[in-house]
Amino acid sequence: MNTKSRVARRISLITLVAALCSVLAYGVGWAVQKDTLPWESNPRATGPIGEPAAMDDPSEPVDPGATPETDPSPEPKPSAEPKPDPEPAKDPGPPPAGPALLSPGDRGPEVRDLQARLKQIDWFSGDVTDNYGDVTTKAVRGFQAKRGFEVTGEVDKRTLDRLHSMTRVPTKAELTNQPPPGNGGNKPGALDPRCKTGRVMCVDKSSRTLRWVVDGQVRKTVDVRFGSAELPTREGSFRVNSKSANHVSSIYHTPMPFAMFFSDGQAVHYSPDFAANGYNGASHGCVNVRDRDAVAWLFNQVQVGDKVIVYWS
Repeated sequence: MNTKSRVARRISLITLVAALCSVLAYGVGWAVQKDTLPWESNPRATGPIGEPAAMDDPSEPVDPGATPETDPSPEPKPSAEPKPDPEPAKDPGPPPAGPALLSPGDRGPEVRDLQARLKQIDWFSGDVTDNYGDVTTKAVRGFQAKRGFEVTGEVDKRTLDRLHSMTRVPTKAELTNQPPPGNGGNKPGALDPRCKTGRVMCVDKSSRTLRWVVDGQVRKTVDVRFGSAELPTREGSFRVNSKSANHVSSIYHTPMPFAMFFSDGQAVHYSPDFAANGYNGASHGCVNVRDRDAVAWLFNQVQVGDKVIVYWS
């Protein structure tokens, strides 16, 4: 092959390659104008000049209404509903009573001891017996209610322990309903002249007696006890200013049955401790009477305004 033929073939080959490159360049330019290339399925995002555009995550859908500069703020989650206040705990009440040691219908010396102890603290009245009846049941119920125990009218260990802690072993006289030794045995001294007119409770510290005197006539005489050296019973002339049949001391929280007040908080009243212990104890300044029936009778006789004379004979 001559030289001219070879040159002609090379020029033809070059012309064909140039034509193919022109067609390819034209196709690429047309695709760029439509934001897609022939081999791409998604539009091409454009970025700043000289920088590649950021591509979206193909797994997340694109909101056509959202602006590319700002993301929509997430909606606030609703707050949890407030919990209602817990209901206050209910009072469980007193603890349940234990097994009954003594109950209505029982008989025996234990019942007699129970009644005598209740009588010492003025919960039981009347004669002490062997029978656990209605009066004893009522006394036990009152004692339990006062201490915050379950009110059953039966004596369980807790009730009996508390009763024993507040009382002492009953004397033979208490268990057999006999008057304490020396009851009514004190020998009265001479009447004070102030006791010989009108209606008077004449209280003689020397003989430890109280006499109810009306117009100079002695109607009743009872043994009495007085306050200690630290809390003495006041002496002088007074008047009964008030009466309280079922009084309880606001200071010492002890019962003062048939109280007849004559000098501030001092009064003539029945004392179960005096009935049980005699002169081994003392009052807090009051005039204690140990004969319950006698002081109950006296309470019904004495009127507010009657005189009270406290003296040494």
